[in-house]
Amino acid sequence: MSENQEPHEPIAESELLQIRRDKLELLKEAGIDPFGQYFSTTHEISDLKSNFTEDSLVSVAGRITSRRDMGKSQFFDIANAHGRIQCYLNKKGVGDEAFDVFTKMLDIGDWVGVSGKTFTTKVGEPTINIETLTVLSKALRPLPDKFHGVVDREIKYRQRYLDLIANPESTKIFLQRCQIIAEIRRFLEARGFLEVETPMLQDVAGGAAAQPFETHHNALGMDMYLRIAPELFLKRLMVGGLTKIFELNRSFRNEGISRRHNPEFTMLEIYQACADFPAMADMVEEMICHLAENFCGGLQVEHHDEEGNTIRSINLQRPWKRRAYRDCIKEIDSDWFSYSPEQRRTRCQELGIEISEAMEDYEVTQQVFEKLVEEKTFDPCFVTHVPKELVPLAKQNAEDGSLVDVYELIINGQEISPGYSELNDPDAQRSRLKHQAGEETQKVDEDFLLALEYGMPPAGGVGIGIDRLVMMLTGAASIRDVVLFPQLKRRE
Repeated sequence: MSENQEPHEPIAESELLQIRRDKLELLKEAGIDPFGQYFSTTHEISDLKSNFTEDSLVSVAGRITSRRDMGKSQFFDIANAHGRIQCYLNKKGVGDEAFDVFTKMLDIGDWVGVSGKTFTTKVGEPTINIETLTVLSKALRPLPDKFHGVVDREIKYRQRYLDLIANPESTKIFLQRCQIIAEIRRFLEARGFLEVETPMLQDVAGGAAAQPFETHHNALGMDMYLRIAPELFLKRLMVGGLTKIFELNRSFRNEGISRRHNPEFTMLEIYQACADFPAMADMVEEMICHLAENFCGGLQVEHHDEEGNTIRSINLQRPWKRRAYRDCIKEIDSDWFSYSPEQRRTRCQELGIEISEAMEDYEVTQQVFEKLVEEKTFDPCFVTHVPKELVPLAKQNAEDGSLVDVYELIINGQEISPGYSELNDPDAQRSRLKHQAGEETQKVDEDFLLALEYGMPPAGGVGIGIDRLVMMLTGAASIRDVVLFPQLKRRE
Protein backbone atom coordinates (compact mmCIF):
# COMPACT_ATOMS: atom_id res chain seq x y z
CA MET A 1 0.00 0.00 0.00
CA SER A 2 1.26 3.52 -0.83
CA GLU A 3 1.56 5.95 2.04
CA ASN A 4 -0.28 8.55 -0.04
CA GLN A 5 -3.39 6.37 -0.46
CA GLU A 6 -6.30 6.56 1.94
CA PRO A 7 -6.29 3.32 3.97
CA HIS A 8 -9.33 1.96 5.77
CA GLU A 9 -7.14 1.40 8.85
CA PRO A 10 -4.35 3.74 10.03
CA ILE A 11 -0.88 2.62 8.97
CA ALA A 12 1.53 2.01 11.85
CA GLU A 13 4.41 4.49 12.09
CA SER A 14 6.98 1.73 11.58
CA GLU A 15 5.22 0.72 8.37
CA LEU A 16 5.14 4.32 7.13
CA LEU A 17 8.87 4.60 7.72
CA GLN A 18 9.50 1.34 5.89
CA ILE A 19 7.39 2.47 2.90
CA ARG A 20 9.62 5.53 2.56
CA ARG A 21 12.79 3.47 2.94
CA ASP A 22 11.58 1.12 0.21
CA LYS A 23 10.98 4.08 -2.12
CA LEU A 24 14.45 5.37 -1.28
CA GLU A 25 15.88 2.10 -2.57
CA LEU A 26 13.71 2.28 -5.71
CA LEU A 27 15.18 5.72 -6.48
CA LYS A 28 18.71 4.40 -6.06
CA GLU A 29 17.97 1.38 -8.26
CA ALA A 30 16.65 3.75 -10.94
CA GLY A 31 19.96 5.64 -10.86
CA ILE A 32 18.38 8.72 -9.27
CA ASP A 33 20.19 10.54 -6.45
CA PRO A 34 17.55 10.65 -3.67
CA PHE A 35 19.16 13.73 -2.16
CA GLY A 36 19.67 15.71 -5.31
CA GLN A 37 22.23 18.00 -6.80
CA TYR A 38 22.30 21.63 -7.89
CA PHE A 39 19.00 22.83 -9.37
CA SER A 40 18.77 26.22 -11.07
CA THR A 41 15.59 28.16 -10.33
CA THR A 42 14.19 31.13 -12.21
CA HIS A 43 11.80 32.25 -9.47
CA GLU A 44 11.01 32.03 -5.80
CA ILE A 45 7.54 30.49 -5.42
CA SER A 46 6.19 33.64 -3.73
CA ASP A 47 7.51 35.90 -6.53
CA LEU A 48 6.06 33.62 -9.20
CA LYS A 49 2.62 33.74 -7.58
CA SER A 50 2.62 37.49 -6.99
CA ASN A 51 3.83 38.31 -10.54
CA PHE A 52 2.18 35.43 -12.37
CA THR A 53 1.99 35.50 -16.17
CA GLU A 54 0.75 32.70 -18.39
CA ASP A 55 2.86 30.73 -20.87
CA SER A 56 6.16 31.57 -19.16
CA LEU A 57 8.91 28.95 -18.88
CA VAL A 58 9.83 28.72 -15.20
CA SER A 59 11.85 26.58 -12.80
CA VAL A 60 11.04 26.45 -9.09
CA ALA A 61 11.78 24.17 -6.15
CA GLY A 62 9.75 23.21 -3.11
CA ARG A 63 8.39 20.52 -0.86
CA ILE A 64 5.43 18.40 -2.04
CA THR A 65 2.61 19.32 0.36
CA SER A 66 -0.44 17.74 -1.31
CA ARG A 67 -1.30 15.65 -4.38
CA ARG A 68 -4.43 14.74 -6.37
CA ASP A 69 -4.32 11.52 -8.41
CA MET A 70 -6.20 11.87 -11.73
CA GLY A 71 -4.97 8.60 -13.26
CA LYS A 72 -2.64 9.53 -16.11
CA SER A 73 -2.23 13.03 -14.73
CA GLN A 74 -1.43 14.40 -11.31
CA PHE A 75 -2.04 17.73 -9.64
CA PHE A 76 0.17 18.50 -6.67
CA ASP A 77 1.36 21.50 -4.67
CA ILE A 78 4.92 22.42 -3.83
CA ALA A 79 5.68 24.97 -1.13
CA ASN A 80 8.27 26.55 1.10
CA ALA A 81 8.00 29.05 3.95
CA HIS A 82 7.22 31.87 1.52
CA GLY A 83 4.48 30.41 -0.64
CA ARG A 84 2.77 27.60 -2.57
CA ILE A 85 2.21 26.85 -6.26
CA GLN A 86 0.16 24.16 -8.00
CA CYS A 87 1.84 21.80 -10.45
CA TYR A 88 0.37 19.61 -13.21
CA LEU A 89 2.11 16.41 -14.26
CA ASN A 90 0.82 14.55 -17.34
CA LYS A 91 2.16 11.10 -18.27
CA LYS A 92 2.19 11.91 -21.97
CA GLY A 93 3.98 15.19 -21.36
CA VAL A 94 6.86 13.91 -19.20
CA GLY A 95 7.10 10.28 -20.29
CA ASP A 96 6.53 6.98 -18.51
CA GLU A 97 9.80 7.02 -16.54
CA ALA A 98 9.36 10.45 -14.93
CA PHE A 99 5.67 9.76 -14.30
CA ASP A 100 6.52 6.47 -12.52
CA VAL A 101 9.14 8.24 -10.39
CA PHE A 102 6.52 10.66 -9.15
CA THR A 103 3.69 8.18 -8.63
CA LYS A 104 5.70 5.25 -7.24
CA MET A 105 8.74 6.72 -5.54
CA LEU A 106 7.80 10.16 -4.19
CA ASP A 107 5.69 11.17 -1.19
CA ILE A 108 4.27 14.23 0.46
CA GLY A 109 7.21 15.90 2.18
CA ASP A 110 9.76 15.23 -0.59
CA TRP A 111 11.59 18.16 -2.19
CA VAL A 112 11.48 18.46 -5.97
CA GLY A 113 12.52 20.87 -8.65
CA VAL A 114 10.09 21.43 -11.50
CA SER A 115 10.43 23.15 -14.87
CA GLY A 116 7.62 23.92 -17.27
CA LYS A 117 5.20 26.50 -18.67
CA THR A 118 2.69 28.40 -16.60
CA PHE A 119 -1.04 28.36 -17.18
CA THR A 120 -4.24 29.06 -15.27
CA THR A 121 -6.80 26.33 -14.62
CA LYS A 122 -10.52 26.68 -15.28
CA VAL A 123 -11.04 27.63 -11.63
CA GLY A 124 -8.38 30.34 -11.84
CA GLU A 125 -5.51 28.55 -10.10
CA PRO A 126 -1.98 29.56 -11.25
CA THR A 127 -0.25 26.30 -12.25
CA ILE A 128 2.96 24.95 -13.77
CA ASN A 129 2.61 22.36 -16.55
CA ILE A 130 5.66 20.24 -15.78
CA GLU A 131 8.10 19.34 -18.54
CA THR A 132 10.91 18.04 -16.31
CA LEU A 133 10.90 16.93 -12.66
CA THR A 134 14.04 16.59 -10.51
CA VAL A 135 14.25 14.78 -7.18
CA LEU A 136 16.02 17.04 -4.65
CA SER A 137 15.51 15.32 -1.29
CA LYS A 138 13.64 12.23 -0.15
CA ALA A 139 11.88 12.78 3.20
CA LEU A 140 12.30 9.58 5.21
CA ARG A 141 9.67 10.55 7.78
CA PRO A 142 6.06 11.62 7.14
CA LEU A 143 5.05 15.20 7.86
CA PRO A 144 2.58 16.17 10.61
CA ASP A 145 -1.09 16.12 9.64
CA LYS A 146 -1.62 19.41 7.78
CA PHE A 147 -5.17 19.73 9.09
CA HIS A 148 -4.15 19.55 12.73
CA GLY A 149 -0.65 21.02 12.52
CA VAL A 150 1.77 20.74 15.43
CA VAL A 151 -0.18 21.53 18.59
CA ASP A 152 2.11 19.84 21.13
CA ARG A 153 4.24 22.70 22.51
CA GLU A 154 7.12 20.35 23.30
CA ILE A 155 7.29 19.41 19.62
CA LYS A 156 6.79 23.03 18.50
CA TYR A 157 9.79 24.24 20.49
CA ARG A 158 12.08 21.19 20.22
CA GLN A 159 11.40 20.48 16.54
CA ARG A 160 10.78 23.94 15.19
CA TYR A 161 11.18 22.71 11.60
CA LEU A 162 7.97 20.65 12.00
CA ASP A 163 6.20 23.69 13.47
CA LEU A 164 7.24 25.78 10.45
CA ILE A 165 6.13 23.09 8.00
CA ALA A 166 2.75 22.47 9.61
CA ASN A 167 1.72 25.79 11.17
CA PRO A 168 1.45 28.79 8.80
CA GLU A 169 0.88 31.14 11.76
CA SER A 170 4.24 30.22 13.26
CA THR A 171 5.95 30.75 9.92
CA LYS A 172 4.27 34.14 9.59
CA ILE A 173 5.57 35.26 13.01
CA PHE A 174 9.17 34.34 12.18
CA LEU A 175 9.05 35.92 8.75
CA GLN A 176 7.69 39.07 10.40
CA ARG A 177 10.48 38.96 12.96
CA CYS A 178 13.08 38.94 10.19
CA GLN A 179 11.32 41.78 8.39
CA ILE A 180 10.98 43.83 11.60
CA ILE A 181 14.72 43.55 12.31
CA ALA A 182 15.55 44.52 8.72
CA GLU A 183 13.23 47.54 8.99
CA ILE A 184 14.85 48.61 12.29
CA ARG A 185 18.19 48.68 10.50
CA ARG A 186 16.73 50.76 7.66
CA PHE A 187 15.07 53.15 10.12
CA LEU A 188 18.30 53.82 12.02
CA GLU A 189 20.60 53.96 9.01
CA ALA A 190 18.27 56.51 7.37
CA ARG A 191 18.86 58.72 10.45
CA GLY A 192 22.61 58.50 10.24
CA PHE A 193 23.28 55.72 12.74
CA LEU A 194 26.17 53.34 12.11
CA GLU A 195 25.84 49.64 12.92
CA VAL A 196 28.80 48.28 14.90
CA GLU A 197 29.84 45.00 16.52
CA THR A 198 31.32 44.52 19.99
CA PRO A 199 32.71 41.42 21.77
CA MET A 200 30.44 38.64 22.98
CA LEU A 201 33.29 37.21 25.07
CA GLN A 202 34.28 39.65 27.80
CA ASP A 203 36.68 39.42 30.74
CA VAL A 204 34.34 41.59 32.85
CA ALA A 205 30.57 41.06 32.66
CA GLY A 206 29.34 44.66 32.66
CA GLY A 207 26.53 46.87 31.43
CA ALA A 208 23.77 45.37 33.60
CA ALA A 209 23.17 43.74 36.97
CA ALA A 210 22.77 40.12 35.90
CA GLN A 211 24.28 36.68 36.40
CA PRO A 212 26.61 35.84 33.49
CA PHE A 213 27.47 32.55 31.83
CA GLU A 214 31.10 31.70 32.59
CA THR A 215 33.62 30.09 30.24
CA HIS A 216 37.38 29.75 29.87
CA HIS A 217 39.66 30.92 27.07
CA ASN A 218 42.33 28.24 26.67
CA ALA A 219 44.74 30.21 24.47
CA LEU A 220 44.72 33.24 26.78
CA GLY A 221 44.53 31.13 29.93
CA MET A 222 41.79 33.26 31.47
CA ASP A 223 38.20 32.99 32.61
CA MET A 224 35.71 34.93 30.51
CA TYR A 225 31.97 35.62 30.32
CA LEU A 226 29.33 35.70 27.64
CA ARG A 227 28.21 39.30 27.57
CA ILE A 228 25.15 40.35 29.55
CA ALA A 229 25.02 43.63 27.59
CA PRO A 230 27.16 45.45 24.98
CA GLU A 231 26.79 48.85 26.69
CA LEU A 232 30.29 49.44 28.05
CA PHE A 233 31.96 48.64 24.72
CA LEU A 234 29.56 50.85 22.79
CA LYS A 235 30.40 53.72 25.13
CA ARG A 236 34.11 53.12 24.47
CA LEU A 237 33.29 53.71 20.80
CA MET A 238 31.65 57.01 21.69
CA VAL A 239 34.84 58.03 23.47
CA GLY A 240 36.57 57.19 20.19
CA GLY A 241 34.36 59.67 18.32
CA LEU A 242 31.55 57.49 16.90
CA THR A 243 28.58 59.67 17.78
CA LYS A 244 25.54 57.79 16.39
CA ILE A 245 25.83 54.02 16.72
CA PHE A 246 23.71 50.93 17.26
CA GLU A 247 24.20 47.21 17.71
CA LEU A 248 21.68 44.42 17.18
CA ASN A 249 23.25 41.93 19.50
CA ARG A 250 22.90 38.56 21.19
CA SER A 251 23.29 38.75 24.96
CA PHE A 252 23.19 36.07 27.63
CA ARG A 253 21.99 36.04 31.24
CA ASN A 254 22.24 32.93 33.37
CA GLU A 255 18.88 33.48 35.00
CA GLY A 256 15.31 32.20 34.98
CA ILE A 257 13.25 30.97 32.03
CA SER A 258 9.63 32.03 31.65
CA ARG A 259 7.19 33.10 28.97
CA ARG A 260 8.94 36.51 29.04
CA HIS A 261 12.56 35.46 29.62
CA ASN A 262 15.01 33.40 27.58
CA PRO A 263 18.67 33.15 28.75
CA GLU A 264 19.87 33.97 25.23
CA PHE A 265 18.12 36.99 23.78
CA THR A 266 18.35 39.66 21.10
CA MET A 267 18.75 43.27 22.12
CA LEU A 268 19.08 46.53 20.25
CA GLU A 269 21.26 49.23 21.82
CA ILE A 270 21.44 52.75 20.37
CA TYR A 271 23.63 55.69 21.42
CA GLN A 272 23.54 59.28 20.21
CA ALA A 273 25.96 61.98 21.32
CA CYS A 274 24.50 65.21 22.69
CA ALA A 275 21.03 63.68 23.09
CA ASP A 276 19.16 62.96 26.34
CA PHE A 277 16.57 60.42 27.45
CA PRO A 278 13.49 62.43 26.29
CA ALA A 279 15.02 62.72 22.79
CA MET A 280 15.68 58.97 22.75
CA ALA A 281 12.12 58.30 23.95
CA ASP A 282 10.79 60.35 21.02
CA MET A 283 12.85 58.29 18.57
CA VAL A 284 11.77 54.97 20.08
CA GLU A 285 8.12 56.04 19.98
CA GLU A 286 8.48 57.01 16.33
CA MET A 287 10.27 53.76 15.45
CA ILE A 288 7.79 51.41 17.15
CA CYS A 289 4.82 53.23 15.59
CA HIS A 290 6.57 53.00 12.22
CA LEU A 291 6.97 49.23 12.71
CA ALA A 292 3.34 48.81 13.78
CA GLU A 293 2.06 50.70 10.74
CA ASN A 294 4.22 48.55 8.46
CA PHE A 295 3.60 45.15 10.03
CA CYS A 296 0.34 45.42 11.98
CA GLY A 297 -1.66 47.53 9.54
CA GLY A 298 -2.01 50.41 11.99
CA LEU A 299 -1.53 51.52 15.58
CA GLN A 300 -4.06 49.11 17.09
CA VAL A 301 -2.43 45.74 17.84
CA GLU A 302 -4.77 42.84 18.60
CA HIS A 303 -3.74 39.99 20.88
CA HIS A 304 -5.70 36.74 20.67
CA ASP A 305 -5.97 33.48 22.61
CA GLU A 306 -5.42 30.07 20.99
CA GLU A 307 -9.04 30.00 19.83
CA GLY A 308 -8.63 33.31 18.04
CA ASN A 309 -10.62 35.38 20.54
CA THR A 310 -9.36 38.91 21.21
CA ILE A 311 -8.01 39.14 24.75
CA ARG A 312 -6.39 42.54 24.47
CA SER A 313 -6.11 45.46 22.09
CA ILE A 314 -2.99 47.61 22.50
CA ASN A 315 -3.38 51.24 21.42
CA LEU A 316 -0.12 52.72 20.09
CA GLN A 317 -1.68 56.03 19.08
CA ARG A 318 0.70 58.93 19.74
CA PRO A 319 1.58 60.75 21.92
CA TRP A 320 2.43 58.07 24.47
CA LYS A 321 1.99 58.68 28.20
CA ARG A 322 4.93 59.81 30.31
CA ARG A 323 4.65 59.41 34.09
CA ALA A 324 7.16 59.77 36.89
CA TYR A 325 8.09 56.59 38.74
CA ARG A 326 7.07 58.05 42.10
CA ASP A 327 3.70 59.16 40.77
CA CYS A 328 3.05 55.59 39.60
CA ILE A 329 3.77 54.28 43.11
CA LYS A 330 1.62 56.99 44.70
CA GLU A 331 -1.32 55.83 42.60
CA ILE A 332 -1.02 52.49 44.41
CA ASP A 333 -0.60 54.12 47.83
CA SER A 334 -0.47 57.92 48.15
CA ASP A 335 1.41 57.68 51.45
CA TRP A 336 4.05 55.19 50.29
CA PHE A 337 7.00 57.57 50.45
CA SER A 338 6.08 58.78 53.94
CA TYR A 339 6.35 55.24 55.35
CA SER A 340 9.38 53.82 57.13
CA PRO A 341 11.09 50.81 55.49
CA GLU A 342 9.34 48.53 58.01
CA GLN A 343 5.94 50.04 57.19
CA ARG A 344 6.57 49.52 53.47
CA ARG A 345 7.24 45.84 54.08
CA THR A 346 4.01 45.55 56.06
CA ARG A 347 2.15 47.34 53.28
CA CYS A 348 3.55 44.83 50.74
CA GLN A 349 1.98 42.01 52.74
CA GLU A 350 -1.36 43.84 52.65
CA LEU A 351 -1.01 44.32 48.87
CA GLY A 352 -0.09 40.67 48.32
CA ILE A 353 3.43 41.48 47.08
CA GLU A 354 6.08 38.88 47.83
CA ILE A 355 9.37 40.25 49.13
CA SER A 356 12.41 38.72 50.79
CA GLU A 357 14.34 39.71 53.89
CA ALA A 358 17.44 40.35 51.80
CA MET A 359 15.80 43.07 49.71
CA GLU A 360 16.94 46.67 50.09
CA ASP A 361 14.23 49.29 50.63
CA TYR A 362 14.41 50.50 47.00
CA GLU A 363 14.01 46.89 45.84
CA VAL A 364 10.83 46.56 47.92
CA THR A 365 9.43 49.62 46.15
CA GLN A 366 10.51 48.17 42.81
CA GLN A 367 8.56 44.98 43.55
CA VAL A 368 5.41 47.07 44.03
CA PHE A 369 6.14 48.83 40.73
CA GLU A 370 6.69 45.60 38.80
CA LYS A 371 3.64 43.77 40.13
CA LEU A 372 1.05 46.54 40.41
CA VAL A 373 2.17 49.05 37.76
CA GLU A 374 4.25 47.32 35.08
CA GLU A 375 2.26 44.09 34.81
CA LYS A 376 -1.03 46.04 34.62
CA THR A 377 0.06 48.61 32.01
CA PHE A 378 -0.75 47.53 28.45
CA ASP A 379 -0.86 50.71 26.36
CA PRO A 380 2.56 52.41 26.00
CA CYS A 381 3.85 54.40 28.95
CA PHE A 382 7.28 55.92 29.54
CA VAL A 383 7.94 55.72 33.29
CA THR A 384 10.60 58.34 34.07
CA HIS A 385 13.04 59.37 36.81
CA VAL A 386 13.64 56.12 38.66
CA PRO A 387 15.75 55.71 41.84
CA LYS A 388 19.47 55.96 41.09
CA GLU A 389 20.16 52.58 42.75
CA LEU A 390 18.26 50.85 39.95
CA VAL A 391 20.35 52.31 37.09
CA PRO A 392 24.03 52.87 37.92
CA LEU A 393 24.96 53.87 34.35
CA ALA A 394 22.54 56.82 34.02
CA LYS A 395 23.06 60.52 34.70
CA GLN A 396 21.85 61.82 38.06
CA ASN A 397 18.87 64.17 37.95
CA ALA A 398 19.91 67.81 38.48
CA GLU A 399 16.94 68.66 40.70
CA ASP A 400 16.73 65.49 42.80
CA GLY A 401 19.96 63.61 43.41
CA SER A 402 18.12 60.45 44.50
CA LEU A 403 16.79 59.97 40.93
CA VAL A 404 18.36 59.38 37.52
CA ASP A 405 17.30 60.70 34.13
CA VAL A 406 15.84 57.51 32.74
CA TYR A 407 12.72 56.17 31.09
CA GLU A 408 11.38 52.63 31.18
CA LEU A 409 8.96 51.98 28.33
CA ILE A 410 6.18 49.59 29.31
CA ILE A 411 3.89 47.99 26.74
CA ASN A 412 1.76 44.88 27.15
CA GLY A 413 2.60 44.50 30.84
CA GLN A 414 6.37 44.31 30.44
CA GLU A 415 9.38 46.53 29.94
CA ILE A 416 10.16 46.85 26.24
CA SER A 417 12.90 49.46 26.42
CA PRO A 418 14.97 51.40 28.95
CA GLY A 419 16.52 54.71 27.89
CA TYR A 420 19.04 56.92 29.69
CA SER A 421 20.74 60.21 29.72
CA GLU A 422 24.09 58.45 29.98
CA LEU A 423 26.45 59.03 32.88
CA ASN A 424 29.75 60.30 31.45
CA ASP A 425 31.45 61.55 34.66
CA PRO A 426 34.22 58.95 35.28
CA ASP A 427 34.46 59.64 39.02
CA ALA A 428 30.71 59.38 39.59
CA GLN A 429 30.65 56.27 37.40
CA ARG A 430 33.41 54.62 39.44
CA SER A 431 31.50 55.27 42.67
CA ARG A 432 28.27 53.83 41.26
CA LEU A 433 29.93 50.73 39.80
CA LYS A 434 31.77 50.02 43.05
CA HIS A 435 28.46 50.17 44.91
CA GLN A 436 26.86 47.82 42.39
CA ALA A 437 29.83 45.46 42.42
CA GLY A 438 29.61 45.17 46.18
CA GLU A 439 25.97 44.10 45.93
CA GLU A 440 26.25 41.87 42.88
CA THR A 441 29.76 40.46 43.52
CA GLN A 442 30.83 41.71 40.08
CA LYS A 443 34.17 43.21 39.13
CA VAL A 444 34.46 46.86 38.17
CA ASP A 445 35.51 47.28 34.54
CA GLU A 446 38.63 49.41 35.00
CA ASP A 447 39.30 49.62 31.27
CA PHE A 448 35.87 51.17 30.75
CA LEU A 449 36.53 53.74 33.49
CA LEU A 450 39.90 54.52 31.91
CA ALA A 451 38.13 55.16 28.60
CA LEU A 452 35.68 57.56 30.27
CA GLU A 453 38.61 59.60 31.60
CA TYR A 454 39.49 60.46 28.00
CA GLY A 455 36.07 62.11 27.66
CA MET A 456 32.74 60.72 26.48
CA PRO A 457 30.26 63.30 25.17
CA PRO A 458 26.89 63.62 26.89
CA ALA A 459 24.64 61.10 25.20
CA GLY A 460 21.28 59.40 25.12
CA GLY A 461 21.17 55.63 25.11
CA VAL A 462 18.45 53.09 24.44
CA GLY A 463 18.03 49.36 24.86
CA ILE A 464 15.15 47.47 23.23
CA GLY A 465 14.37 43.82 23.86
CA ILE A 466 13.74 42.59 20.31
CA ASP A 467 12.07 39.35 21.45
CA ARG A 468 9.57 41.25 23.60
CA LEU A 469 9.00 43.84 20.89
CA VAL A 470 8.19 41.08 18.37
CA MET A 471 5.86 39.47 20.94
CA MET A 472 3.98 42.73 21.26
CA LEU A 473 3.76 43.41 17.51
CA THR A 474 2.74 39.87 16.52
CA GLY A 475 0.45 39.10 19.48
CA ALA A 476 2.56 36.10 20.57
CA ALA A 477 1.79 34.91 24.10
CA SER A 478 5.25 33.53 24.93
CA ILE A 479 8.82 34.48 24.13
CA ARG A 480 9.26 30.88 22.94
CA ASP A 481 6.84 31.66 20.10
CA VAL A 482 9.18 34.34 18.70
CA VAL A 483 12.56 32.64 19.31
CA LEU A 484 13.26 29.98 16.72
CA PHE A 485 15.17 27.70 19.08
CA PRO A 486 14.40 28.57 22.72
CA GLN A 487 16.41 27.02 25.55
CA LEU A 488 14.75 23.90 26.92
CA LYS A 489 15.61 21.24 29.45
CA ARG A 490 17.40 18.30 27.93
CA ARG A 491 15.09 15.40 27.18
CA GLU A 492 15.57 12.62 29.71
